[in-house]
Amino acid sequence: MTGAPERSDFSNDKDFVDALLAWIVKCGTDWYYDEGITQLEHAVQSAVLARSKSGNSADITAALLHDVGHFLMQSQAKDKRFHDRDLKHEIVGANWLARAFCPQVTEPVRLHVPAKRYLCAVDPGYRAGLSDGSKTSLVKQGGPMSEAKAKEFSALPGCDAAVRLRQIDDQAKVVGLAIGPIEDFADHLVKTLKT
Repeated sequence: MTGAPERSDFSNDKDFVDALLAWIVKCGTDWYYDEGITQLEHAVQSAVLARSKSGNSADITAALLHDVGHFLMQSQAKDKRFHDRDLKHEIVGANWLARAFCPQVTEPVRLHVPAKRYLCAVDPGYRAGLSDGSKTSLVKQGGPMSEAKAKEFSALPGCDAAVRLRQIDDQAKVVGLAIGPIEDFADHLVKTLKT
């Protein structure tokens, strides 16, 4: 792992969240991952969209943290030898987040890549609207789901939240869009920590 803060290392939740946000800023400020914006810009744009769509703290936190798996695997993600592989950032991220955050945050994170594959299977126009980076990663992730897999996915309890997160993920790639400070979302993260 890459120096990610652990909740158990902090005496209070606010300090943990502050450290987590600072780590995301450190990791994501200059990192472009198959897109025209930085990882930090993508995370904040995602959180802003979730706040405008639902205002729900779990949705906002999931949107902000959905790509944390990339940060946890920085060395592999930035290594050209791994660029032709799916590193399963959604699973790595969800598993790590589950140590501190509630399932309403972690399950949409875990399912946001399968949600892309699902939407490609059930919505004929969806794939065409994906960014170039998402189209490239779709191939590595297995392409659109089969009809049977799409039916299974649609029956999962977290399907709707994962699809909402996926749609936010797709929209949160606006080059040149001014973003506010990531710290604006700290209270939402604190509210979604496990009790």
